[in-house]
Amino acid sequence: MLVTIGIFLIAGLAEIGGGYLIWQWLREGKSIYLGLFGGFGLVLYGIIATFQTFPTFGRVYAAYGGVFIVLSVLWGWGIDKKTPDIYDWVGAAICLAGVSVIIWAPRH
Repeated sequence: MLVTIGIFLIAGLAEIGGGYLIWQWLREGKSIYLGLFGGFGLVLYGIIATFQTFPTFGRVYAAYGGVFIVLSVLWGWGIDKKTPDIYDWVGAAICLAGVSVIIWAPRH
């Protein structure tokens, strides 16, 4: 379980960080090198996600989607300095509940 969570967290940081660097390059007029590093981060994200032990692609990405949403709220709070409101937190909690069902529901 800790390995699953760890892989999701590392993949999320690579994806959000990569997207953020590309955003900085294209939207904020920063150096193209930020965009290149961002692209590298996005490639890493795609690779890191394959380390999950789930047997199907769809289930991994569905579960990861909820983790991505929570990490994005935290990124906005920590990096962009935009304090999440109650709806951000409620939405993030709903996403984590969905992730828990996808990952840990008993299957036959």
